[in-house]
Amino acid sequence: MPISIPEISPDASPTEILQAGIAAANGPVSLACSFSLEDVAIIDIATKNGLNLGVFALDTGRLNEETYEVADALTERYRLKIDWYFPRHEEVEQLEREKGLFSFRESLENRHECCHIRKVEPLSRALKELKGWVTGMRREQSVTRADLKAVEPDSANGGILKINPLISWTERQVMEYAKENNLPTNRLYQQGYRSIGCAPCTRAIGPWDQVREGRWWWENPEHKECGLHRR
Repeated sequence: MPISIPEISPDASPTEILQAGIAAANGPVSLACSFSLEDVAIIDIATKNGLNLGVFALDTGRLNEETYEVADALTERYRLKIDWYFPRHEEVEQLEREKGLFSFRESLENRHECCHIRKVEPLSRALKELKGWVTGMRREQSVTRADLKAVEPDSANGGILKINPLISWTERQVMEYAKENNLPTNRLYQQGYRSIGCAPCTRAIGPWDQVREGRWWWENPEHKECGLHRR
């Protein structure tokens, strides 16, 4: 039976979106955590409101040390259990033996291949037993996210609910929430990073750039997704 999509007011708060989405899913829901400011804020909101939200993370094998530090801090502060998912080692080995360590910079096709092995396939395993998943995506982040809905069916993953509680927040709102609540924060933000993924695919940018300009900076803006959020 398909899951019904709840009606969400345009003025709904992140807490209200989370509550409505979790209730509509009527089953296990987890946050896909990349340890961004957005994801840490969602964990804090869910914890303070007693929401039944699991947390999983994808360890691509190429994350920054600073990202692991945030994971450790969250575990300690919230007594959080993080379910880690990893790429299949034989696929990583084959990719690197046949195409080298930086094939993802040679073409969009190669980059999608790397993302599929390191992110998309592990995500499919993480979502297998879930009725819904939560992301930290915001409409402001990029042209590829401008038409996000607060709660929507994820047809790419069996029609489970995809819940985006921070869609209407600005970057400033996220930063202010993190500061006001003294949240664990990736040290790379202090070095000019504004969106943090795998180390070889992320770099610092200027305050005038779009938030995700530092992701796959050699590609056009309309291509700056890894395949986790197919629409």
